[in-house]
Amino acid sequence: MSHLPAVLEAVWWDEDAVGYIDQRSLPHELVRKRARNADEVVDAIATLAVRGAPCIGIFGAYGVALARESGGQTESFGAAAARIRAARPTAVNLAWAVDRVLAAAPSEYLSEARAIHEEQRAVDRAIAEFGAALLPDDCAVLTHCNTGPLATGGEGTALGIIIAAHRSGKRVHVYVDETRPLLQGARLTTFELAAAGVPATLIADAAAAATMRRNKIAAVIVGADRIASNGDTANKIGTYQLAIGAAHHQIPFYVAAPRSTIDFTLADGETIEIEQRRPEEVRAFGGQAMAPHDFDVYNPAFDVTPGHLISAIVTEYGVLRPPYREAIPDLATRPHLEVLRLSR
Repeated sequence: MSHLPAVLEAVWWDEDAVGYIDQRSLPHELVRKRARNADEVVDAIATLAVRGAPCIGIFGAYGVALARESGGQTESFGAAAARIRAARPTAVNLAWAVDRVLAAAPSEYLSEARAIHEEQRAVDRAIAEFGAALLPDDCAVLTHCNTGPLATGGEGTALGIIIAAHRSGKRVHVYVDETRPLLQGARLTTFELAAAGVPATLIADAAAAATMRRNKIAAVIVGADRIASNGDTANKIGTYQLAIGAAHHQIPFYVAAPRSTIDFTLADGETIEIEQRRPEEVRAFGGQAMAPHDFDVYNPAFDVTPGHLISAIVTEYGVLRPPYREAIPDLATRPHLEVLRLSR
């Protein structure tokens, strides 16, 4: 499978800094920036300049290497690494990647971060291959938020599956949720699909159920920020209602995510910490107030879809089917480097 254009390389090591595409400026302007210290790494993650669970894991891993190479004292380095690790609480990849780098020898931090990045590319290729096989030769699919190269630092998870199916010759048409309140679907997924030449239609979030009913959707495919051992899945707010709609219309609902997104310590999704975002994101649109400035707002960044609504979870090790309480723990014992051999 060929790579997407290099313009969509989301993050990279840039000598004495971590380079990244500022996703807040897309699709109107392609802005490349450099995070030169831990503060700038944390700020880029917290403000969604860098986003997507696997991508912020890679970015955080590079951030830890950057903090160590800046030559700070042990105590200040430890505090910097902890702040990077906690920059966004819901996505497990960030903590996983930071912990993996810290488990290496200090002289190997950068090498470990680079290994995480390269492995993600291999993981994405494997997920794309397994997932593309689930799609019919001629089909419409619906997706939510953004799960392409900008979200993973590789070739994408859910969107990587769709792009791989298109490149294999399948006639795929994608319906893209705008994904409020920050419009990752409208701003980023459309950008990536256009770059890959995949036919697509942008829809309002509220039109998803009507689209399922009228447009013969063959599958709903989304990514994940954290998956519990029973298959409960935290993803961008609005995912849960898509799963309910898919179940009502008897449409397969697929989650695509690397093993690093699975939190094997969680029995279910009840204890997943859900990030609450600023009320201004809902009270205003495009800088223009849409509601009274002090009106109460509920603005969770994620919701949790119960595992019983998920038809399959596509990982780099294959397609997991219910019962997830059996399938997911088995995945924990698979050899780490197996996927790298399979994807070459």
